Amino acid sequence: MSPPLPMLPITRPSIDEETIAAVGEVLRSGWITSGPKVQAFEAALSDICGGRPVRAFNSGTATLEVALRLADVGPGDEVITTPLTWVATANVILEVGATPVLVDVDPVTRNIDLEQAEAAVTPRTRALLPVDLAGLPVDRDRLYAIAARHRLRVVEDAAQSFGAAWNGRPIGSMGDFVSFSFHANKNLTTCEGGALVLPHDIDPGLCERRRLQGVKRAADGTMDVDVLGGKFNLTDVAAALGLGQLRRLREFTERRRALARRYFATIQPTLGLTLPVADFHHCNWHMFQPLLPAGSDRGAFIAAMKEEGIGVGVHYPPLHLFSLYRGIGFHAGQFPQAEDVGARTVTLPLFPAMSDGDVDRVCAALCRTLT
Repeated sequence: MSPPLPMLPITRPSIDEETIAAVGEVLRSGWITSGPKVQAFEAALSDICGGRPVRAFNSGTATLEVALRLADVGPGDEVITTPLTWVATANVILEVGATPVLVDVDPVTRNIDLEQAEAAVTPRTRALLPVDLAGLPVDRDRLYAIAARHRLRVVEDAAQSFGAAWNGRPIGSMGDFVSFSFHANKNLTTCEGGALVLPHDIDPGLCERRRLQGVKRAADGTMDVDVLGGKFNLTDVAAALGLGQLRRLREFTERRRALARRYFATIQPTLGLTLPVADFHHCNWHMFQPLLPAGSDRGAFIAAMKEEGIGVGVHYPPLHLFSLYRGIGFHAGQFPQAEDVGARTVTLPLFPAMSDGDVDRVCAALCRTLT
């Protein structure tokens, strides 16, 4: 009898020896907090983002919060976003004292329904906060047309769409505020981290002060604090990892797309799964997320796949059903499309180091589990 195959996780970072050596050099240098590597990383990110100012942070959550503060969003303001996202997207709205206004998702793209988003605009609306779920960009043309009509700021939660594009232009190279995450499960990782792309009317120096305690330093050694800031800076250790990852970004994206294509070609239609949009022009394929057939027992499915040695994730339960958000007035039944997707979604393994055979193994396990 053949030994069992190792567990196939939903994701795994690809970190090469050259990058590991670069991290070691930073550790040996004695300068391990924010320094020259962070500056180099920001410059490299700016090149990808069309020369726009980019500042690195210790998380994609911090970038969202700081973007809202830079956009002067606060108490009395409303921010429109989606319930189908990681809860951080809405938490940062509460963190700055504003009110999250949720609207349902498009059942095909699973991104925010822009028609409903525009209908939700009120005199108190200050910003739109769309999310590129699984790396599929929200329609940027429609998004910014709505923002222009209503004179709204846009904070793009592009946590999952680094390396994606809109009509041939990299996400981050256009638009208003753009927030990326470099968490361990993202297409590019710094272990923990993120970056904020700034619009032309925002002073990068103000962003830097918001990032680090509001401190403004003078050449003579004196300092002042003129705004409230946090402790959100990225380390040089993390930035060295990010620079190594950037070298391979195109390779990673191409491999993810190839694996996604294999899923589409191999998953049997008779299984009754609802597959994601087959977009190979815009999407970076951060995740591959089919929906289980209606009425399926997702817990039993996850357990059965685990027995097959296949990891399965859930991204995401609709956030309005969490106790915190029920406590401020949201309730079941408000967003039926998001609730349907949230109840049936499963995340299958997808990461650059996977082989074609790994995809075939997942698909074979799906057949045994769902039939």
